[in-house]
Amino acid sequence: MFLAFLTPKFDPSAQEDEENEDGPSLPTRNDEEFRPFIRRLPEFKFWYSSTKATIAAIFCSFFTFFDIPVYWPILLIYFCILFALTMRRQIQHMVRYRYVPFDFGKRKYKKAATDSSSEEIKMQAK
Repeated sequence: MFLAFLTPKFDPSAQEDEENEDGPSLPTRNDEEFRPFIRRLPEFKFWYSSTKATIAAIFCSFFTFFDIPVYWPILLIYFCILFALTMRRQIQHMVRYRYVPFDFGKRKYKKAATDSSSEEIKMQAK
């Protein structure tokens, strides 16, 4: 639900490819509305579903019938599988547009030389 709440309803990159290569454009007429971000899941539905899930979890915690012992490696594997299935699409999108949070292969810019260091370099060159 949280990912659906954060993602746009329409993928802007797909629309840009279909319309034109220049990128997104602003409205050109008065009757056009500029809506830069429409959520896939509206805010009310997100909070309503989250509240229902929280209340159900609290209600189930009152009964020992739902207290099932689980071996922790099974939970870890289950979490990893769910994470991989959920984040696959987002990671593909990040790689496609080169938005990788790691610094592998990123450009590194050198700092500009200060006045004192540039004078030292000139003196060494003479």
